[in-house]
Amino acid sequence: MIRLPRNNDRKDVVTESHSISPPASQDDSPDLPETLSILPLRNTVLFPGSIIPIDVGRPKSVKLIEEAIANERPIIGIVAQRDARTEEPAEEDLYAIGCAARILKVIKLAKDNYSVILQGVMRIHMDALVAEDPFLQARVSELPDVVQHDAESEALVLNIKETAKRLIALVPELPREAAALVDSVSDPSQVADLVISNLDIESHEKQDVLEAHNVNDRLRLVLTLLTRQLEILKVRERINSQVQEEMGHSQREYVLRQQLKAIKGELGEIDDDGGDVEEFQKRIAEAKMPEEVEKVARKQLDRLKSMQPSSAEYTVTRTYLEWLTDLPWSITTEDQLEISSVRDVLNEDHYDLEKVKKRILEYMAVLKLNASKKGPILCLLGPPGVGKTSLGKSIARAIGRKFVRISLGGVRDEAEIRGHRRTYVGSLPGRIIQGIKKAGTNNPVIMLDEIDKLGHDFRGDPGSALLEVLDPEQNHTFSDHYLEVTFDLSRVMFIGTANYLDPIPPALKDRLEILALPGYTRQEKLAIARRFLLPKQLSEHGLEDHDVEVSFTDDALLAMIDSYTREAGVRNLEREISSVIRGIAVKVVEGEVTERIQIDQREVPEYLGPQKFVPEMAERTAEPGVATGLAWTPVGGEIMFVEATRMPGKGGLMLTGQLGDVMKESAQAAMSYVKSHTSELNIDASLIKDSDIHVHVPAGGIPKDGPSAGVAMFSAIASLLTGHCVRPDVAMTGEITLRGLVLPVGGIKEKMLAAHRAGIKQIILPERNEKDVVDVPEEIRDEMAITYVKKVNDVFEIVLDRRSSDDRDAAERAAT
Repeated sequence: MIRLPRNNDRKDVVTESHSISPPASQDDSPDLPETLSILPLRNTVLFPGSIIPIDVGRPKSVKLIEEAIANERPIIGIVAQRDARTEEPAEEDLYAIGCAARILKVIKLAKDNYSVILQGVMRIHMDALVAEDPFLQARVSELPDVVQHDAESEALVLNIKETAKRLIALVPELPREAAALVDSVSDPSQVADLVISNLDIESHEKQDVLEAHNVNDRLRLVLTLLTRQLEILKVRERINSQVQEEMGHSQREYVLRQQLKAIKGELGEIDDDGGDVEEFQKRIAEAKMPEEVEKVARKQLDRLKSMQPSSAEYTVTRTYLEWLTDLPWSITTEDQLEISSVRDVLNEDHYDLEKVKKRILEYMAVLKLNASKKGPILCLLGPPGVGKTSLGKSIARAIGRKFVRISLGGVRDEAEIRGHRRTYVGSLPGRIIQGIKKAGTNNPVIMLDEIDKLGHDFRGDPGSALLEVLDPEQNHTFSDHYLEVTFDLSRVMFIGTANYLDPIPPALKDRLEILALPGYTRQEKLAIARRFLLPKQLSEHGLEDHDVEVSFTDDALLAMIDSYTREAGVRNLEREISSVIRGIAVKVVEGEVTERIQIDQREVPEYLGPQKFVPEMAERTAEPGVATGLAWTPVGGEIMFVEATRMPGKGGLMLTGQLGDVMKESAQAAMSYVKSHTSELNIDASLIKDSDIHVHVPAGGIPKDGPSAGVAMFSAIASLLTGHCVRPDVAMTGEITLRGLVLPVGGIKEKMLAAHRAGIKQIILPERNEKDVVDVPEEIRDEMAITYVKKVNDVFEIVLDRRSSDDRDAAERAAT
């Protein structure tokens, strides 16, 4: 390719142009001074007779041009750099042979930036560099051409001109005058310089031509380079022709295919144009579906063949086939059946929870003996923060299965479980099938989170839709409304979580194996904080890898457990630990702590403020009409005080404290029993006849319900009417009947844990709840006296303190 050099990067770099300047006459060459200012150029070589524009931007080059203008020195030396990346070239960075040039015109583009037009005059040799500042200056000498006017030189000139014309003909961008320009030059030296200066080759190759003194050698070198460039252009032209031919063939094929498509459309035999049919045929074969499902898939594929791709039904069918082929019909994860390793993983992730861990190990043992055993439907029941959801992840990791969590809280649409019919726009399978696809295996662990918070409305009952999913005898043929084919869910291990058992529909509850996670004792919380919560929070806050050593005393952690949280789990405890660690992080960043810090009980209020919860012992007073009951709440057990007082009236009963219907009925039953057994209880009947009894349960902003407070209400009313106090270190629970029987209640472990936290020394339980005490940790049972009662009269004898007020006060003073 022929080009005219130009400079375009404002750093003395010459780039190409499509115009060709005629060579200047060398007859009027000026006398060469002994010393010339040297202007280095990058990526170009200037030849005698050539005219090129350059942009000057380097500081030394700018000073050279300004000095030449000021002193009217139009002749300067132009030499090429060996490496274009050199910003401040020295003598060794420049070629020794260059070209003397005349400055024809200088245009100031901006501050310290000029556009200069140069004309090559003669070849020069840079003998020695005499100055480097403020710009390069050197002693130079002229290099005259060695000319041989013979037949060889004429032949070389003719060959060069002929080759240059052929090359020009292959470059349509060049003007027609370029060939005439080449013909107009007759001098061999000028022909060589003209052609090589406009040839698109490397700078070092042009430098070789510039350094050739013998004109014939120069012509031979130019002809070699020109012939090589011509061959490159010929090959490029041939490649372009092939590409054009192939493009023409592709366009012709496209037109023919469009015509064929139109013909098939008229015949009703149209095929898709995106290769969908072949792709789905391959995917159906690879999916290894059950025979019935594969039959449906191939039928839908046949329908797809006869549809227009632009139709809405085409997209619906294509999406349906994608779902069928993406489901893991035959992909099964291999279970980790080593009991010891499963036990290690469960113990590594969670503290205590022995009942749940035991059940998982039993399942794995049975599965190892009988691989066809259907998976259990477990439901982890417990208050928030005890680790139900994280336990599901741990189970999946322990047995080596994929884990999928499906949140059911607030789900009110049956289609969320069973999917939508394909007739609806934007229909999708239900969450169960979506979870199976996401897992990529047909035997994942699917956690149905918050199963007790399912709703139902006019859109259906999702709880009823779960009946088939969670029935081991039915779920091997689970049918999703979208798929309309059965999918085997019998290999899936379903795990539900719930805070309450009552909201779960009875039919659904019957399909679940309930595993209760009742809550943690103080010591268990302390151990969990040490083993899990502290390392996790130190790592998340960037202190684990820091040079500062952070530690907490047991007293500090127990203070946070007792005075800043009131929960069955450890979620709020983790938040409080996080708050303390954030305060420590501030001190570390500000430089107050450099090596180690230990948080003890006295420093906890500095980070968390005043204690949020006062121990229940401080709220108890020994006076008639007050009894201590035990209650179960979704966040664990609680101490509950029942207060009774009387006032003049007609034997009425008033109940306050936002009590539910069941608790109101318990109070009515307790009052009726007291009225009908006044003589046995040594109560003056006239007190009841001439008084109104007011029973109040404090914390009126919290709804309360359940039969467990019956015994406490009886004790409070009996204490009020007898004038004897209920012992302040005794707490009780149990339902009462009009016959005076004490019936069993639930939540025994949670209630005993709450009593232990409150410092209760003795607890009264229904006789039939003795079996439930086994679940209570042994250290709790050892620190409390447990009395089992069958009738309320037994309670009456145990809880009332029959000492006089003076004797009681004396005993309290002695104890103090």
